[in-house]
Amino acid sequence: MKINTDGVLLAATVAHPSPSAILDIGTGTGVIALMLAQRFPHANIHAVEIDEQAAETAGRNFQSSVFSERLTVKHVSIEEYSHTQQFDLIVSNPPFFVNDLKSEEERKGIARHAHEDFFAMLIEKSNALLADGGMIWLILPIKQADEVIGYASHYGLSLVERIHIHSDENKPTFRQIICLKKGEAVLKENDFYIYESLKQHTQEYKLLLSDFFLAY
Repeated sequence: MKINTDGVLLAATVAHPSPSAILDIGTGTGVIALMLAQRFPHANIHAVEIDEQAAETAGRNFQSSVFSERLTVKHVSIEEYSHTQQFDLIVSNPPFFVNDLKSEEERKGIARHAHEDFFAMLIEKSNALLADGGMIWLILPIKQADEVIGYASHYGLSLVERIHIHSDENKPTFRQIICLKKGEAVLKENDFYIYESLKQHTQEYKLLLSDFFLAY
């Protein structure tokens, strides 16, 4: 599975004052976890991945990196995951197609499709694993983001930041990056544009990813 725009945007955008423990739910091949390890040098990053082959690849990528001592991956579904530690920061680029036509390739289907109550479970589980003052960051299509925000309210999780992702300034929002936190909060919203013209990334996009992409 290739590096995808959703994942790198989330990993580069996530904000937290100083997390010591981070959980990456559905790490895939580990790109988000690796980027967070680079951004937060004092954090230990735990990753979970339901697909065995992807989890094995993430493990190899972690071991090959300069951050290997701070990265661990576990082949398990988030439903079955347990940990005695609570996390300051939880991130996920989750599967988001619910009750849609499934991918012909089973592994890609697992990565991109969710069962109907997946998001309710994801928020319930994340809330249980979240430390006091912790944050949950997700990237989702608009419909699923709205659903997640609704589920989060049942656990006292407030939406504190929402970033509307556009292909360019003439296109509507196609993804949202959202941040949830326990307690009341003032919502911060802004827009982010990926392209300024055909195949030409915006300066904002280049600046955001300049620490990770050699091309920038």
